[in-house]
Amino acid sequence: MSQLVKAPNSAAAAKTGGNTGGGDTHQYLTFTLGSEMFAVGILNVKEIIEYGNLTEIPMMPAFIRGVINLRGAVVPVVDLAARFGGKISDVQRRTCIVIVEVTQEDAKHDIGIMVDAVSEVLEIQAGEIEPPPSFGARIRADFIAGMGKVGGKFVIILQIDRVLSVDELAVLADIGQGGANPAMSPSAEAVGPP
Repeated sequence: MSQLVKAPNSAAAAKTGGNTGGGDTHQYLTFTLGSEMFAVGILNVKEIIEYGNLTEIPMMPAFIRGVINLRGAVVPVVDLAARFGGKISDVQRRTCIVIVEVTQEDAKHDIGIMVDAVSEVLEIQAGEIEPPPSFGARIRADFIAGMGKVGGKFVIILQIDRVLSVDELAVLADIGQGGANPAMSPSAEAVGPP
């Protein structure tokens, strides 16, 4: 059975600033990947579910782990560690899927991101967020919205619209419509015409 945790109400999160401005405090859901702490704006988070019941889709990029059935909707699941250029994540006891909502060209897409463990919701003052580093990060600089200082340590705040970019969204949207299109997969070049 899948455990379901609802994200805080978006209206309540908006009152404290959310991730779209409108205040000095921003709320973020923090989670771990390997030994690093990441965060995503709480207004993008819809819910958190236990990892499981994934259906693999053939001929997809390695970072797309498969799809899940979320109350009748097909939701693709992205392995963030693999998306960042690392190895495919091992499923552990605390592995879970964070369902985020991404807007692309006025259309909203629900996408699951696989993380090692969810930590907590943090409020970070705007003054405590540094710009992304120009070098030295293990992930692409355009994936990083900023570096939040929390308890003397940095939390990498993700620009989730960039992490799940236009190219990936096209593949994910096609999965969501029930027809994986191998022509959109980077591995499609190795497979000849049908």
